Amino acid sequence: MGDLTEVLVRDFRCFRDEQTAVLAPLTLVVGTNSTGKTSFLALLRAMLDAVYGHRSPDFKEEPYDLGSFDEIVHHRGSKGGRAKYFEAEVRESNGLRTRIRFGSDGVAPVPVHRRITLQDAWIEDCPTEEERYPVRFGTARGSWERSVPSVKTLRRRGTPEDVHLLPMWFITDVLRNAQESGVESDESSPYSKEDWHALDRIGRLSWRSSQTRPFASAPVRSKPRRTYDPTRATIDPEGDYVPMYLAQVFAQDKQRWADLKQKLEDFGSQTELFNEIFIKRLGKKGSGPFQVQIRKFGSRLKGPRRNLIDVGYGVSQALPIITEILRAGAPRIFLLQQPEVHLHPSAQAAMGSIFCNVASAKRQLIIETHSDHLIDRVRMDVRDQKTNLTAKDVSILYFERKQLSVRIHSIKLDNRGNIHGEPNGYRRFFMEETRRALGF
Repeated sequence: MGDLTEVLVRDFRCFRDEQTAVLAPLTLVVGTNSTGKTSFLALLRAMLDAVYGHRSPDFKEEPYDLGSFDEIVHHRGSKGGRAKYFEAEVRESNGLRTRIRFGSDGVAPVPVHRRITLQDAWIEDCPTEEERYPVRFGTARGSWERSVPSVKTLRRRGTPEDVHLLPMWFITDVLRNAQESGVESDESSPYSKEDWHALDRIGRLSWRSSQTRPFASAPVRSKPRRTYDPTRATIDPEGDYVPMYLAQVFAQDKQRWADLKQKLEDFGSQTELFNEIFIKRLGKKGSGPFQVQIRKFGSRLKGPRRNLIDVGYGVSQALPIITEILRAGAPRIFLLQQPEVHLHPSAQAAMGSIFCNVASAKRQLIIETHSDHLIDRVRMDVRDQKTNLTAKDVSILYFERKQLSVRIHSIKLDNRGNIHGEPNGYRRFFMEETRRALGF
């Protein structure tokens, strides 16, 4: 899968004119309240679901709830009314570009048109509930049309109900079979094997991209419990599953537990939240209850083990996010909301260093944050070459309100961690309080 490099959006919530957001391995999303930052993350997850066929895009799935179509499509004011559609496009480093237009099905937003492009090859479709529907496609040599089975037809063959768009690999399989059978949609201009190979690359790259769904976190994570009863560790945005996951790894794979434990303790030491983490069984059976405990070190002595519920709230709020991004088999893309919640400034800064390390390990992080401590640490780590992350691997998206709409500014760093291309609003957003604190 290629990294996400750009997202384009138009007529979506507070974004009227088409806006382009430049993404990087580490993207920091900043701006004042009610400027569309969370809506942007929700759109990105819905787009990836629609593009790769994970499931039908759901704008109300936790941790987001954007409401109905009328609440999502941009309202242009009393005279302009609501737009009829909203659109978005996702671009990847492997060259894939996918644009989807969303219309309404009752009150729900649904994809009504999709076009995916790779160099000179492209495929577009307009989903329908009919038995079959036409798909248009083309290369530099020309364009053609084929009829493919609809999702409605495939559901009778076992396709899940929550899928709305056909996976692109399935569409390219249909085109390949038609090409191999010699069936021509246009006798004067049949597509050749060279055309098919160009189209097949779209299907193969889309299939690779669809293997993992992005992880989306809630801004407030679950409250710790004194004692946990083992249940199935099902991933959720609030991190309720994390204690179960830790206990499962502890019981089933000692080497994996040792590796994860070491990573978590490195994080705990850097943030000064804890030095050691333990799973304590309260019975002899693996199905028995357990506790999550941590220990802090003093200058000379190790402190006592303490239950997670008996220490600062910052530990239980940070632990779900850090566990998710460090665990084996984690997804490639993370959509994180305010990971700094309940952390003191030095811990927020240390979390910035953790993100630099993770992003440089080929996991793409898109983080909504209000923490200048976190942002400044990222800048300094780039400047000081603390990790493999370079200036070009970091993007800062500043969301600035302009009357009834919001503009997205894509801001870059240089090799010394300096910010370039920031608007006046960004300088006011972060710099004025800093100058005041320094007495300037």
